[in-house]
Amino acid sequence: MNVRNPAALPLLPEHLQAVLALDQVALGGLWSEAQWQTELADPRRPGLGLWQDGQLQAMACGWLVVDELHITLVAVDPARRRQGLGRQVLGELLRQARDEGARHATLEVAAPNTAAVALYAGLGFAQAGVRRAYYRNGDDALIQWLRLS
Repeated sequence: MNVRNPAALPLLPEHLQAVLALDQVALGGLWSEAQWQTELADPRRPGLGLWQDGQLQAMACGWLVVDELHITLVAVDPARRRQGLGRQVLGELLRQARDEGARHATLEVAAPNTAAVALYAGLGFAQAGVRRAYYRNGDDALIQWLRLS
């Protein structure tokens, strides 16, 4: 595995502790252990991770619904941000979803999260709408869409 660009590997049920740890450090514990167990066990909920020295550095997850990939999470270890890992893992998730028949991808992102908004724009996502006060803290969510095919 290349240290600069580790390979994206499927997240599996045996990776539960690693995804919980990265979720906690990168997202403040967005999902519970039970939610992660469901995500990791369901083949229609693909997840990929980038590993280095046995540590999960970045991950991207989604739900495949008919011909659409709904991206549910992108997380990068704060110590490894701004190194292209988010773009790499999400780009690979998009490629795999397209190969499995997805024609579109969608996600919601907090409007103030300029780094994530820039990441998604760089991958070709376009804003399709706004969900006002969508997040618990009152932030709006920007609805993003990408045509994969």
